[in-house]
Amino acid sequence: MTEQPSLGKGYRVLILSASAGTGHLKAAEALENAAHRNPSIVEVAHVDALDYTNKLFRDFYSKLYTKLIQDAPTFLGWWYENSDEPWKTDRMRLLLDRMNTGPLVRMIKELKPDMTICTHFLPAEIISHLIAKGDIEAKLSIVVTDFDFHAMWLSKTFHHYFVALEETKIHLTMLGLPQDRISVSGIPVHEIFSQQKNKGELCRKHKLRADLPILLLSAGALGVGPAETAVQVLRHLETPAQIIVICGKNEELQVKIRELSGTNYPPHLSVHVLGYTTEMDEWMTMADLYIGKPGGLTTAELLTKGVPMAILSPIPGQEERNSDHLLEKGVAIKCNEFTTLAYKIDLLFKNPGRLARMRACALELARPDAAAYVVQTLLMEMDREPHTVAKSEQLSMAKNNLKV
Repeated sequence: MTEQPSLGKGYRVLILSASAGTGHLKAAEALENAAHRNPSIVEVAHVDALDYTNKLFRDFYSKLYTKLIQDAPTFLGWWYENSDEPWKTDRMRLLLDRMNTGPLVRMIKELKPDMTICTHFLPAEIISHLIAKGDIEAKLSIVVTDFDFHAMWLSKTFHHYFVALEETKIHLTMLGLPQDRISVSGIPVHEIFSQQKNKGELCRKHKLRADLPILLLSAGALGVGPAETAVQVLRHLETPAQIIVICGKNEELQVKIRELSGTNYPPHLSVHVLGYTTEMDEWMTMADLYIGKPGGLTTAELLTKGVPMAILSPIPGQEERNSDHLLEKGVAIKCNEFTTLAYKIDLLFKNPGRLARMRACALELARPDAAAYVVQTLLMEMDREPHTVAKSEQLSMAKNNLKV
């Protein structure tokens, strides 16, 4: 735990994520920073739950997921849809998780936190089980890191849910969760994305032209996005533009992109290739359009910066559902075929009014204060009702009653 000076009544906070992708970790880091800034909290720890499991189980959660994204996205989508029913797989998952998370359970019991905040469903269901058994007294709050909600996020014993959209709150309320235990917070992002930075100064720093459109094409932190094909298609853009390609930690992808962009690329387009960067807030500040997958955390960061999106190859399941929300809110366009990418982007830049409306819609949907809101809400709840627990055993019945 990280020690801070005690100011009156202080709380111990344990934030748990899981390194299945980077989004859960980044949301947890944003919450950790917000907790450190609050004087009512005297101790904060952020733990990757998978660090307290065996290697086989850890690889199952992290490496298998990445492998399925790359090699079997259709299967991933099928599994996502077929498992999206309350309590359909919870007994089996809880049994599997309990068999592999003994060190995690011991760590939680030893720390004895007053509050636990989970940005992944794995630690959430473990803590829910511990609370139900009376093994710990900590409050359990669950921060959902996508714009939609999957049944795996459901816990039978909990204290508070934080979701990205009012629509998600309505969905959970209709399933039977108590309305006063669900808050629309947005998805927590690092405070750096809220900082106002001058685009012109950043363009000079990164040797870009502020008077030409900047397209930010991302393959994600792991470098598994559709960047290679997109760079090939973007050579057909008629709009003069600067294309920034973020390849993440995939060095092989960087080499391929440099080769593609150096072969017969038209003179009115320039391609700048980067690997993993810690300056994503600066690149988003400069960007006029983002091209890539709509992961929950990436999308929340883009909204905070007011960047419209061109969605490519969303992961079947949660990213497809994220896409639906973003299209409905007027924040994004979506290319179902790579062949139309340049055409659709050209149309967008020929209609600056539409691009401006998309930017306005992004800012309207943004929740840059999500992390601070979550922490403050939980502290107010702790002071008001420190031992109240919400239970949701009737969710399965509620969903069955709603089926048409």
